[in-house]
Amino acid sequence: MKKRFWLVLVMLFTTVGLLSGCGITVGKRANHVDNWQRIQKRGYVTVGLDDTFVPMGFREKSGKLVGYDVDLARALFKLYNIKVSFQTIDWSMNATELNNGTIDLIWNGYSKTPEREKVVAFSDTYLQNDQTLVTLRKDNIKSFNDMTGKTLGAQAGSSGANDISTYHTLLKDKIKGKSPVLYDSFTNAFIDLNAGRIQGMIIDSTYAGYYVNHESNPKDYRIINGSFPKEAFGVGMRKTDTTMRHKINRGLKILAKNGTLAKINHKWFGDAADSPLLKK
Repeated sequence: MKKRFWLVLVMLFTTVGLLSGCGITVGKRANHVDNWQRIQKRGYVTVGLDDTFVPMGFREKSGKLVGYDVDLARALFKLYNIKVSFQTIDWSMNATELNNGTIDLIWNGYSKTPEREKVVAFSDTYLQNDQTLVTLRKDNIKSFNDMTGKTLGAQAGSSGANDISTYHTLLKDKIKGKSPVLYDSFTNAFIDLNAGRIQGMIIDSTYAGYYVNHESNPKDYRIINGSFPKEAFGVGMRKTDTTMRHKINRGLKILAKNGTLAKINHKWFGDAADSPLLKK
């Protein structure tokens, strides 16, 4: 009996080890092959997102995941009879999660930048965005220059944080400590802004407008446009996923042509959405 018991244990651990190894192998292979057929066969694609990024992808009080990019991703993959599985990730680790095979796409108000284009491939631009400065009116900050000596917040890994570092004279050289306070989410940054621990935050205009308009007292805030370059939102994917890129670009064009993109734009942004696909 003892020999049989130990034999069963050895077989069990060997099986677990093999399964674990298979999982790791799939992750490593994902960054070296075109994964479209695998994704199509299993019937779902995994999208990585920050589930606090209003209104691109966030959770309602009930816990339900909603948002602009959530609607757009589902509508696009419905064209291919593929379901979308959303995976909450540490946003500062998005490219790592993608290339490790944990997720298949980064789709969450993901701005195209030269740095990101070195490690991921992007879809066509489906929405344009600006980085804005959000302050409390009571702090009497009306321009970027008024942030001199003040404490600034930004989300870690965001394009806003990158802009602060890149365009020194606009903000970095003015703010206290010449470095922003970095947060894991914009939600936590807003908490500190309201508590007075920071006096301003750099944030996507899409998030800023939606968040402020849904506050109980929107007039308490001031949204200030700066001189950062306009940004383009695209879907991030592995460079080897050339078929995926073709399918997503084709899907975006179909959604623009059949009116679905316009409906999603209006649902989340009213007439404020800036989508280059609808201008063609």
